[in-house]
Amino acid sequence: MLYRDFGKTMEKVSVLGFGCMRLPVVGNDPTQIDEDKAIKMVRHSIDQGVNVIDTAYPYHGLGLDQPGASEPFVAKVLKDGYREKVKISTKLPIWMLKTREDMDRYLDEQLKRLEVDCIDFYMIHGINRNYWGNIKKLGFEDFLDDAIADGKIKHAGFSFHHRIELFKEVVDHYDWSFCLIQYNYLDEDYQAGKEGLEYAHNKGLGIAVMEPLRGGQLAQNMPSKVQELFDNYEVKRSPAEWALRWVWNHPEVSVVLSGMNTMEELDENLKIAGEALPNSLTDADLNIVSEVKSVFEADLQINCTKCGYCMPCPSGVNIPENFQKYNDYYLFGSPEEKDSYQFSYDALVVENERASKCIECGICEEHCTQDIKIIKELKKVKELYESN
Repeated sequence: MLYRDFGKTMEKVSVLGFGCMRLPVVGNDPTQIDEDKAIKMVRHSIDQGVNVIDTAYPYHGLGLDQPGASEPFVAKVLKDGYREKVKISTKLPIWMLKTREDMDRYLDEQLKRLEVDCIDFYMIHGINRNYWGNIKKLGFEDFLDDAIADGKIKHAGFSFHHRIELFKEVVDHYDWSFCLIQYNYLDEDYQAGKEGLEYAHNKGLGIAVMEPLRGGQLAQNMPSKVQELFDNYEVKRSPAEWALRWVWNHPEVSVVLSGMNTMEELDENLKIAGEALPNSLTDADLNIVSEVKSVFEADLQINCTKCGYCMPCPSGVNIPENFQKYNDYYLFGSPEEKDSYQFSYDALVVENERASKCIECGICEEHCTQDIKIIKELKKVKELYESN
């Protein structure tokens, strides 16, 4: 395992962190973590040198407005001496805040759920323009200062889902120690992007990266044109290795949080994490990634990473699944193959979860981390698959 400095925190962090948002589950219930599999995976990663475990208040729950199963799972997996080997990262659910006291209440609840006295890396979760004004009004700065002084958290940071202008404003507003941004070769100019990465790094912040594989889109079921580019290149790497190496090639990045849900994925990521030095990709390597990026950008229709923040939908629409089926058609299909993709939609998206069930309430759009116009895009899904 390789390690890097984590900005102002003065901590050494493993370049690979274990993200506990997409753990293996029993059946299709996100609240029922398959603990036997998940505990083996997380502990195996720690045994191999991973020292950052990331979770959040709603992970593995039924929506953003209630606690999920991830934090209690982390408490369980870190028993038997594993707590001393890692740094815990979790996040304050800012969309649920109405008073200054709420901040203290949620932090105290998270400390109990994690069964710890202090959280190593504590983040303001998912800052965007909708929440930024409110948390400033409520005094998040004093809350973080007090939490550090009281020994409840060690380092304060934030995760971000909005545009570069707000990102710079947030970075400059408070004496953060680190930040968490979405970054991969498709999102180099999206949200904080490369400009934000360099801006925060130059301010001394440690940089953690989420969605390095874009919810698995850059690791599985590659479009044929993309796979051909990789296959014909002299250096043989899996799509996941290309994507992860591209992120780790940036010396500004300290730790990449990867949501792994099989032992095979974990072992592949661990192997890459032991080899991916900064500035190790050649110009030819980077040119291949640029070509791949161009192919994706030409065909990707909806910029969804399947993070699930839009869920649950009040009318039952499975928004990420509808968008996945829509993107699948344009990335991997052709007009001649429409019937097979129609069959997949009809078979795998149950009737009461289809795009046509959208009532246009707009609640999903308030929580979307990618700023997708979900109502508009669902109409396109409906037109493609439900117009007959």
